[in-house]
Amino acid sequence: MGIILRKMSINDVQAPSASASKTGSPIGIVIVASLMLFSMFFGAGNLIFPPEVGVSSGTNFWPATLGFLAAGVALPVLAVIAVAISGQSVRDIGNHGGAFFGVAFSVIAYLAIGAFYALPRTGAVSMETAITPLLGWEGTFANGAFNVVFFLIALALAWRPNDIIDTLGKFLTPALVILLAALITLATLANPRVPGTPTEEYASAPFVTGLFEGYNTMDAIAGLAFSIVIVTSLRSKGFSTNRALLRGTITSAVIAGALLAAIYLGLAWIGQTMPNGASYDSGATLLADASHLTMGNVGQAVFSAIVILACMTTAVGLISATSEFFAMLVPKTVYHFWACLFTALSIAFAFQGLETVLSIAVPFIVFLYPPAISLIALTLLQPAVKRWVTFYWAFRLALWVSVLWSAATSLGAPLDFSPGQGVGLGWVVPTLLAFVIGVIIDVVSTGSKERSE
Repeated sequence: MGIILRKMSINDVQAPSASASKTGSPIGIVIVASLMLFSMFFGAGNLIFPPEVGVSSGTNFWPATLGFLAAGVALPVLAVIAVAISGQSVRDIGNHGGAFFGVAFSVIAYLAIGAFYALPRTGAVSMETAITPLLGWEGTFANGAFNVVFFLIALALAWRPNDIIDTLGKFLTPALVILLAALITLATLANPRVPGTPTEEYASAPFVTGLFEGYNTMDAIAGLAFSIVIVTSLRSKGFSTNRALLRGTITSAVIAGALLAAIYLGLAWIGQTMPNGASYDSGATLLADASHLTMGNVGQAVFSAIVILACMTTAVGLISATSEFFAMLVPKTVYHFWACLFTALSIAFAFQGLETVLSIAVPFIVFLYPPAISLIALTLLQPAVKRWVTFYWAFRLALWVSVLWSAATSLGAPLDFSPGQGVGLGWVVPTLLAFVIGVIIDVVSTGSKERSE
C-alpha cells in the first residue's frame, strides 16, 4: 500500500501526538475510525447474504452462522491486524512470497475489490435492489443515469482521503447503523423465530457452507486493502507514532468486527422470523418484505436507504483504498487520476447490470482466498515463533502452493484426491505440507549458517 511502518520499539510513545487534541480525543477518534471501517466492509453483499444463511440453515442456524462469521468477520479483522502488527503494506507482506508475488497479488486483490468486481457491484446492487423496487425505474437509460450519479457522488466523497474518517465515521455510518438497528429490532420482534428444515448443503455441512457464504463478501481481501485507509486516517488525526497507529488500528478493527458480527447475527435472525422465508429467492427481497411488514409503506423507503447507504460507504472506501495503492505503486501518478479512472471503469461495468458483474465474482473468490488466508495466517504466526525461526521458504512454498492450487482449481483440474476439495478446501492440506517443508528448510539453513559463523 505504500505506507510502511518502521519496527516498533519499547521507546515508542503510546499515545497520539498533541495534534490529536485538535481533532478530538483518541478514544473518540478510534470509535469514529471503527465506524468508518465497518461501513467500508458493510456493502450490499453483507446485507443480502446473512438472511439467506438464516433461512437456508434452518435448525442448523448456529453452526452455519458461526461459519459465516468466521469468514465474514474474523478473517477481515485478522487481515487488518496482520498488516498492523507486521508494520508493512499489503505489497510488502506479499513480498514474502517473492517480489513478483508481492506485486501480482496486491494488484489482483485491489482490482478484484475495486473496478473489476466489488466497486461496480455497489452501483448495480443499489439500482436493482433499492431504486427499481422503490421508484420503478428500470431499463438501460435509467440504469446508466443512476450509476453515473451514484459513482460521481462516491468520487466526490472520496476526493479528499484524509476527510473520509469524518465523512463515513461521523455522518454516513451512524445513519446506516441506526436504520439497520431499527429494521432488525422491529423485524425480530414482529414474528417468532421458526427455524425450518435445512437445505441439503446446510444439512450435511452447515459450518463449511456458512463459511463459503462468508467468502462471498470478499471482506478478507478487503481487510488487507482497507488497512491503508485506516492508517492514513488515524495518522491525519494525530496518531503519529507507530505504537499509537498499531493500537488504534487493532482497536478499530476489533470494534468494527464486533459491530459487523452483531448486525450479521440480527440479519440472519430475521431470515428465521419471516413467514415462508424459504419462498424468497434472495435476501434482498426477504429484507424488503420484512421492512414493509414492520414499517408499512415507509418500509421500502427505509430498506432502499439502507441499501444505498451500505453501497455508498463501501464505494467510497474502495475508491479511496485502490486509488491510494495505485498512486503509490506507479511513479509520477496521483491519487485523483486513479480515483477518476476507477470511477469511470465502475460506471462502465455497472452499466452492464448486476448479473454481468456478479458473473465475474466466483473465479476471483476461488483464486484469491487461499493465498489471502495463507498470507494472513503466516503473517500473524511469524511474530510468535520469530525467536526460533524466521520464515523464508515457509512463506514462499506455502503461498505458491496455495496460488497454484487455486489456479488449478479454477481451470477444473482433477484434484479430488485432496481432503476437502469437494467443498473448496482442497488447498489447505497441500499448503500446510508446503509450509512444514519450508519451516524445516528454514530451521536447517539457519542452523547451518550459525555453525559456519
